[in-house]
Amino acid sequence: MSIRDLHCLLQPRSIAVIGGSSRPGSLGRDLLENIRSGGFTGPIMAVNPKPVAMPGVSWASSVDKLETVPDLVLVVTPAETVAAIIEDLGRLGARLAVVLSAGFETDAGLASGVRETARRHRVRLVGPNTIGLIVPGAGLNASFAPKAAQPGGLALISQSGAIVAAMIDWAAERPIGFSGIVSVGDMVDVDLGDLIDLFAVDPATRAILLYLEAVTEPEKFISAARAAARLKPVIAIKAGRSAAGAAAARSHTGALAGSAEVYQTVLERCGVVVVDSLTGLLDAAEVTARLKPPAGGRVTILTNGGGAGILAADALEGAGASLAPLDSTLRARLDELLPPAWSQGNPIDLLGDADPLRYRHALRHALAAPDSDVLLLFHCPTRGVSSLAVAEAVVAELSAARAAGCRKPVIACWLGAPDSTVRTTLATADIPLFTTPDDAVRGLGYLLAAGRAQSILIEKRPLHATPPNRAAATRLIAGVRKAGRTLMSEIEAKDLLAAYGVPVIPTRFAAKADDVLDACADLAPPYVVKLVSPNITHKADVGGVALGLSSDSTAATAAFTMAERVARCHPEATVSGFAVETMSVRPHALELIAGIANDPTFGPVVLFGAGGHAVEVIDDKALGLPPLDREQAMKMIDRTRIGRQLKGYRTRLPADRVGIADVLCALSQIAIDHPEVVELDINPLVADADGVMVLDARAVISLERAPASRLVIRPVPVEWAADLVTRSGAHIHVRPVVPEDEAMLAEMFRNVSPDDLRFRFFSSLRQVDHDHLAMMTQVDYRRTISFVAVAPDGKAIAVALLASDADRVRAEVALSTRADWKGKGVSYSLLDHVIRYAAAQGIATIEAVESADHEEAISLERDLGFVAIRSADDPALCIVRRDLSPSAA
Repeated sequence: MSIRDLHCLLQPRSIAVIGGSSRPGSLGRDLLENIRSGGFTGPIMAVNPKPVAMPGVSWASSVDKLETVPDLVLVVTPAETVAAIIEDLGRLGARLAVVLSAGFETDAGLASGVRETARRHRVRLVGPNTIGLIVPGAGLNASFAPKAAQPGGLALISQSGAIVAAMIDWAAERPIGFSGIVSVGDMVDVDLGDLIDLFAVDPATRAILLYLEAVTEPEKFISAARAAARLKPVIAIKAGRSAAGAAAARSHTGALAGSAEVYQTVLERCGVVVVDSLTGLLDAAEVTARLKPPAGGRVTILTNGGGAGILAADALEGAGASLAPLDSTLRARLDELLPPAWSQGNPIDLLGDADPLRYRHALRHALAAPDSDVLLLFHCPTRGVSSLAVAEAVVAELSAARAAGCRKPVIACWLGAPDSTVRTTLATADIPLFTTPDDAVRGLGYLLAAGRAQSILIEKRPLHATPPNRAAATRLIAGVRKAGRTLMSEIEAKDLLAAYGVPVIPTRFAAKADDVLDACADLAPPYVVKLVSPNITHKADVGGVALGLSSDSTAATAAFTMAERVARCHPEATVSGFAVETMSVRPHALELIAGIANDPTFGPVVLFGAGGHAVEVIDDKALGLPPLDREQAMKMIDRTRIGRQLKGYRTRLPADRVGIADVLCALSQIAIDHPEVVELDINPLVADADGVMVLDARAVISLERAPASRLVIRPVPVEWAADLVTRSGAHIHVRPVVPEDEAMLAEMFRNVSPDDLRFRFFSSLRQVDHDHLAMMTQVDYRRTISFVAVAPDGKAIAVALLASDADRVRAEVALSTRADWKGKGVSYSLLDHVIRYAAAQGIATIEAVESADHEEAISLERDLGFVAIRSADDPALCIVRRDLSPSAA
């Protein structure tokens, strides 16, 4: 449902408390007192069979006796009464309720009854089992929190009521304020994704904080988090770190892909900044809510204490930052301002007797330095120098610099325990304040991480593609399923990988030890013989691998020995046969692991890391979420320790990292195309300067005929590509845009007329830059898609962007066409294709916002069934709308 009817959470005009009471010590009274003391100015109604006498509160004996329909309903009655109350609220016409009642945890039937009743009456529910809702800017404290929160720019969404109370306490000391705080409770209806969407479009919210325990609607959560992170920082802490279920995995990959690592991977893919403590959550919130991420990580340090500056410089690398160079111009100016004993470098030591004026002059020139991206400012308390006066001087200088256009972030550290007036003074200039060098640098790290997280969502993508043989893979999987097996043999797993372009070492199957001689016939020695058994996961553990066999007879003997050993030591195991291959002799190759694991919440994940027999012990791995492209795969490689070895060192040449990345992309595509592949394990995947090669593989499939896809990030809907003929007879190919299309679209927009650019972007834009193109190419296919029309010569000739709201009920379309292809029916055919796609997605209404004088576009849209409506807010605009609901057909 997403954000339908949720706006009243942030701006309710009236409130009803079902179970509100004036009885001392009751929860109903506590809730009413918090609402009254919070400063809410709208009507407050209490519903209780017993009279409620409280100033500013009206009373009704039952829901049906309420004289007006409240914008927001708070329910604090026993769990068994809630379903009936929601029924009454639905009949009354109420649309939003926060259920604070507990007691649903032990009775799933109560929760499902409330959910179904709410859905039937289209009542949105937050909770149950929540401590409530706080919106300081609206004077609303509809919660059991012991303290009120200060107004500010942070939104907090928490799966723990206790964490809400703790965060309010800690924030009060900063001081840090909130635009809204929601304790989500058991999430029978409104969930994390809904609330992220709500705060993403809330103009009062500058950053979103998440305390997570478990995600219940992963696809919606990811879509909402990615959309929000494009607009403002999203910061999360994940509690409940566990690798539960890993012991039951049938592959190394499954054992390595623990829950905590998967959550970390998911959040980073969404552009979310991940912290590991509540203190970190507040620190990250403070810097990201006050400052915009800098363009880079070059840091200038100003300090009156050399030790503090050195400690900060030591910590920079861990934060992804480095010391900025001190150019000759800045050095000369500092020589004029500072005593001769100043440090002559970065950190810039102003010396212990630095007064407010020295700070101000040094800050002025440091802010102007072109080779620095961010400034860390330290003050160590000294006798005779007022810490507050220094803070005031810093604020005055920074305010003047910002008035002149300087946007360089400044982070401050007042060592020790600064007076609260210092913090308040610095806060007026949006300067985050820390009390230790480590904390200040960590805060900087969060700011840089926020910038990197947002850039991930819009970075350019390189073009690459290896068309797989999907038909061969489908036949292979069908054959295994027909045999009633879930475990693919090594040879079958290698054939599956080969169908997706992954280099595999040629392998032959021998059903019996006697057949090994024949299997060796077209292979070169030395040989490797490996056991094939559906009951033995790790062959080497039972002596099921023999290496370096010099002749076919030696290979056959090794097979006989294996069979005898298994029969003796593992009589319960079935020996299906033996895999025979030429031994790969690559002395400089590194052994890697790659594979697909299945997470219970987020579905398939791709794993990469150091391989070999000790893979779990080494535990060097990175995870990725399908769909993956080569750039994302390269970043997975870089996140591992073995990734550094792959770059080469001393006499070792760099390995084929692109080849490794393409293997990871192939695994991603297998996960997309074949949801029946539950696990896939490549170990080892060897890599050196000559390329990559799969030496061993195994796969587990589901016997379910058509398992539903568990992908939580929608891949490109390739099924919506089509060859079309326009009304003028022109042949065009229409397909979804992919990230690699950015350069092609940039070239197209260079050939769009200036007037059409003005109509498309409502500005005098002369060139469509990367940020605009990223909005069309780096999309979340759950709520946004671009379609490109391609001419027979391969050039892009038109592009249409369709962006839906979070509810996926209404969508807006915008279209541009090359000047030399106008008048050939391209726009009509492309828009018609978009309309059919929107209807298939269940979108009820599609709209276009046009300039009122853009008669060509309005006429085209009318031809396709749109109705033009002049905008009431701006007569220069026209809303062109088409109803796609089945009743309108």
